[in-house]
Amino acid sequence: MNSSKIVAILTAMLWLSTARAQNPKNYYIEEPKTFVGGLIGGVNFSQVDGDSYKGYNNIGFNTGVVVYARLMPQVAASIEILYAQKGAKSNGSQLSNGGNAVITKQNILLNYAEIPVQLNYFDKKKSHFGGGFSYSQLINSKEVINTNNSSVTYDQNLYPFKKMDINLVLSGQLHLYKGLFAGLRFQYSMLSIRNDVDANFGRAQQFNNVFALRLMYLFY
Repeated sequence: MNSSKIVAILTAMLWLSTARAQNPKNYYIEEPKTFVGGLIGGVNFSQVDGDSYKGYNNIGFNTGVVVYARLMPQVAASIEILYAQKGAKSNGSQLSNGGNAVITKQNILLNYAEIPVQLNYFDKKKSHFGGGFSYSQLINSKEVINTNNSSVTYDQNLYPFKKMDINLVLSGQLHLYKGLFAGLRFQYSMLSIRNDVDANFGRAQQFNNVFALRLMYLFY
């Protein structure tokens, strides 16, 4: 093969390569997915504002699934379905509101099926923060109160908690690796979770107050 043929072949190859580079239809470009799902696992640190104690001493599960729907390049809506344990746990002894007994224990356990809906803003590294609301349906509840005079276990019929809890939700997710995120969430009841309670052991209106630490894995 003489040199003129080699030059012609190289020239043709260069022309074809340039033409393909100028035509993006010849390349596969991965578009961001509109919907992305994932798994969530973590813990709630909670208290009930309005009981006899303060402090996020109650620890419970926060676990479930999540779906993100991309609305704009850096904005996505999310919906979760969770099993969430909330409540309160005493951390010592103190006088009752009436001063006629010493409370040695006041534990509240609330199990919810929860659906948070949020609007999230993403940075270039996929870390994101969001805010929204959650609807919670009470599965069951239990309250145990011990004093120096008695020990009482309340079921769902005496001083009942409401079946519904609506919360304000604020959260942040730090992108760690591939689909793995570490998250911090705060949520607070917008309406009281019960209105009838023994006045010796708390205020009439009570509210869930929760911080959650969670890991999330998204399947991109």
